[in-house]
Amino acid sequence: MLDDDKSRLPTHHASSTHLQRRRPRPLISFLILATILYLSVFLWQSRTQYIRVPRNAHNIAEKCSRLRLLPSPPPDFYNRKESDRFDASLAPTKPIVVRNATIWTGEVAEGLEVVFGDVLLDKGIIGGVGNVDSIEGEVEEINVDGAWVTSGIVDLHSHLGDFSSPSLSGSSDTNSRKGLAQPWLRSVDALNTHDEAYRLALAGGVTSAVVLPGSAGAIGGQAFPIKLRPTSEKSTSSMLLESPFDSPSHWRHLKQACGENPSRVYSGTRMDTIWSFRAAYEEARKLKEKQDAFCEKVEVGRWDLLQNKSFPEDLQWEALVDVLRGKVKIQNHCYEEVDLDGIVRLSNEFNFSIAGFHHAHEAYLVPELLKKAYGHTPVVAMFATNGRYKRESYRGSEYAPKVLSDNGIEVVMKSDHPVLNSRYLLHEAQQAHYYGLSASLALASITTTPARAAGLDHRIGKVKRGYDADLVIWDSHPLALGATPIQVYVDGIPQLPHTPTAVHPNSQKGQTAPQTPQFEEEAREAVKADGLPSLDAKEVTGTVVFYRVKSLYLRIHGRIFDIFQHPEAEKVNNEGKVLVRNGEVICVAGVDLISTTGVKTCDSSDLDHVAVDAGIDLEGGSVAPGLSSYGVPLGLQHIAGEISTGDGRVDSKIAGQDIVRAVDGLQFRTRDALLAYRSGVTVGITPPSLGLATAFSTGAKHKLQSGAIVKEETALHVIVTLNAQEESVSTQIRNLRKALVDAVNGGGEGGLGEAFKRVIEGKIPLVVAAQSADVMATLISLKKEVEDLLASKNEKGEKQIRMTFVGAAEAHLVAPEIADAGIGVVVTPTRPFPSTWESLRILPGPPLSEKTAVSTLLEHGVTVGIGVFTGSGAWVARNVRWDAAWIALDSNGAISHAEALELASTKLEGLLGVDVEESDRFGEMVATRGGELLEFEGKVVAVFSRRRGVVDVF
Repeated sequence: MLDDDKSRLPTHHASSTHLQRRRPRPLISFLILATILYLSVFLWQSRTQYIRVPRNAHNIAEKCSRLRLLPSPPPDFYNRKESDRFDASLAPTKPIVVRNATIWTGEVAEGLEVVFGDVLLDKGIIGGVGNVDSIEGEVEEINVDGAWVTSGIVDLHSHLGDFSSPSLSGSSDTNSRKGLAQPWLRSVDALNTHDEAYRLALAGGVTSAVVLPGSAGAIGGQAFPIKLRPTSEKSTSSMLLESPFDSPSHWRHLKQACGENPSRVYSGTRMDTIWSFRAAYEEARKLKEKQDAFCEKVEVGRWDLLQNKSFPEDLQWEALVDVLRGKVKIQNHCYEEVDLDGIVRLSNEFNFSIAGFHHAHEAYLVPELLKKAYGHTPVVAMFATNGRYKRESYRGSEYAPKVLSDNGIEVVMKSDHPVLNSRYLLHEAQQAHYYGLSASLALASITTTPARAAGLDHRIGKVKRGYDADLVIWDSHPLALGATPIQVYVDGIPQLPHTPTAVHPNSQKGQTAPQTPQFEEEAREAVKADGLPSLDAKEVTGTVVFYRVKSLYLRIHGRIFDIFQHPEAEKVNNEGKVLVRNGEVICVAGVDLISTTGVKTCDSSDLDHVAVDAGIDLEGGSVAPGLSSYGVPLGLQHIAGEISTGDGRVDSKIAGQDIVRAVDGLQFRTRDALLAYRSGVTVGITPPSLGLATAFSTGAKHKLQSGAIVKEETALHVIVTLNAQEESVSTQIRNLRKALVDAVNGGGEGGLGEAFKRVIEGKIPLVVAAQSADVMATLISLKKEVEDLLASKNEKGEKQIRMTFVGAAEAHLVAPEIADAGIGVVVTPTRPFPSTWESLRILPGPPLSEKTAVSTLLEHGVTVGIGVFTGSGAWVARNVRWDAAWIALDSNGAISHAEALELASTKLEGLLGVDVEESDRFGEMVATRGGELLEFEGKVVAVFSRRRGVVDVF
């Protein structure tokens, strides 16, 4: 019934009701549509996320995970059986055992620093240290009979290969001048495998070096550590010690510089330089933040937020980003406090560490500042005595290594090769030890400490099992003057031509560290005076007695003798005493002297009743003639790099009629002259590049003081060189020939002409700076040509010109001809280096050659003197004593102590025209305490001058 009733309803009503029931409500419709839309978007997003995950997602994630990993050796590094640098084609066929060695291990643990025993070298690795007994298979044994063995020397600051020798066009690739901040540059891209210095450095025990870009820019580029040995591949890359290209576990290296160098090159200021740092590091900081933000999304899998994005990279700044991540060792050229402070502030602003401050001549004055650097205190890499070559180095001190060490700051001695010849980096450590650095820290300064500062102390710098087989066997204690390698191993491969199966250490050089003097007071005064302590001496004009004198060297007819050892003198006791009055030796007690010495023996009244103004105990020391310096502009400049502090430049061409006299430009009381004086160098012989040289007292106060000028004009100096920019050698010889022939013929006007006439008359020598054997051969012929002409015009017959060669790197090649021509030679530097093509054919000396240039010339009867390296600043004059001693040590007894003194005094003076009268044999004498002048045990405590009538006490 109900249905029927419904059927009876009007049609339009029924249709209307039906439609209303089928139409959804608006809210439900919206919800349905929203649900469909959400599900569609969700499915689309899910499908999109799945598709958009990069195929290399794993690599990207791994790259991000490595960002926070710091360089370190792999866990199994010390279990390796073969070095990654092992070269079977060059290595010995059998393992090597060095037996019965005194081993400086580099370990700081008590009782392990020095051990006596054996060292096993196998497949480029140190296989054992101590008692090496059981070894499988055949071995090569070397019994060194107690000789010292150390790890290879590590040079933290070198330009080997990038500033290669000899210096030729394109040989210097250390600096780019295309911007202040260029962290993208790489020193490895300029590394020359043909540098002559590699084999020389190896001969000095240097096995590894960090090759830095130069200091022209604030950020000069990336540096690379290398091993110096030749490789079978003969490539640059094969020299790399650890390449950051091979593994992220290897440290990267960066060179930075501040102060004068970048300011000078780019005509800017220190403010410009620091801003360039900040601008560069700000770019790096922004890039790092982008990388970190990217990797944060990767780490949580939010690939949806990285659509169409890649890891943020920029080749220009990636090295600095790694700096900010703590993956880079920064070696920072920086001298003065103002610059050190700027870099310390920069390190804290951007939160990165400095591995080392280099040069850092004022670091010892501000040790607490260095400790404020971000992360850790940098090491300080420095020279021993090289200073005052520019304003920034003027306050440097030889006591800086000691002062820094006393303040808990680690010290590295470095070469800055070719500034200093890296072959003699050991000598920097020796000098640091002489001036107060402890023996262990001095050795560490060239081994363990630089290795640690370079992030390589897991494999080099120690004699330790598992470390690289870089080893040096020394003929004497490494800190003994003249210590020379018997053999050098790099990666277990011997680098010197011959290794005897048994070694007998040279006892003459000493197998113990020298007992160096005390310099505590001097070091304190250097700091107190802000780097410029007074160098004045206490003058005593009365009577002074020197007690406990072990040796007394005197000039006798142009030679030097220890009169206590004179064959005609009788030593009566061990208490030698020297009585000096007004700077002159009056008498000597403790020995009966002969009349030819010119000194009388003191009687009791001389010593017991004389009024003594001062008594000085030499504690077994010595009295010897003062030395002379030649080769650098001592007395002509205060600061080499500041022309306003010196005499200025001299035209080196033989032209015009005027003559330059060095005496006219002398400046007294330069710090270099006074330091030389305190080191026993009492006379400076200083030439202009062309003109008349002069000789002066290094301790005098001014030119007008009595005895200040030893000889006003000594010799005429000229230069003949392949390196003249505007004149050929043939042109230089032509001009010299014309000047000499004109003088023979009575011509030649003006000062220059008159000087050549004095040469022809034999009144002064002609001193010619020449390095090449070919140039010297031409000069020998020219000398004979002029002498023949002179003889033809001279009724008395033959006449000789006094000629001296100076420099003379290749003189040994024409030694017989030089001797026959009656020409003398002043060898400078005494330890040669092929810095130029004309000095390429050097005689390197032990261990590369048995003989030296000096010993070879002497064997042929040539009169020889020694000078200091002309390429160095005046600072080097103070080290004449070590140069003379080294020559004697390298001669294996052929040159005595007294003869070595002659090379740097009487012989040198005679060759350069400083003709000292026999009556002036006591002109200036040097007293040393504790040892002799040419020994590391001796300390100069007084100089007495007959010329000036005083005793200067230090």
